[in-house]
Amino acid sequence: MSRLVFVLNGPNLNLLGKRQPHIYGHETLADVEADCRKTAASEGLEIRFHQSNREYEIIDWIHEAREIAAGIVINPAAFTHTSVAILDALSAYEGPVIEVHISNVHKREAFRHHSYVSLRADGVIAGLGTQGYTLALQRVARLIATKKT
Repeated sequence: MSRLVFVLNGPNLNLLGKRQPHIYGHETLADVEADCRKTAASEGLEIRFHQSNREYEIIDWIHEAREIAAGIVINPAAFTHTSVAILDALSAYEGPVIEVHISNVHKREAFRHHSYVSLRADGVIAGLGTQGYTLALQRVARLIATKKT
């Protein structure tokens, strides 16, 4: 069985560490990717790490994951609150999906409280900073292992 996990990041996460560090912290997306690669290695996973400001690219990666990936970790960023298309793509994916948010979206503006992605996600991690990614990878590894047995 595949041990490949897609880690997908939505709009503006390319600015991580520069944009609103009082909310999102000082780690960059490259730092997040390095942490994810360390965690993936320790969990026996392989990852593909992607970021896009374009909704269609995220959808295309989810479609690709349908064929080759055992799990998806996704921080859809602003698409969380707007994208039925990403929800539909994730709904066509059969493996585990963990939704990650760096900030605690429930302590922020009311529009951030609703997530289309949560309707499909097997778990949601919010407000734990960039550590949420590594926790999500650990959870996906456990779900993959459980599925084998």
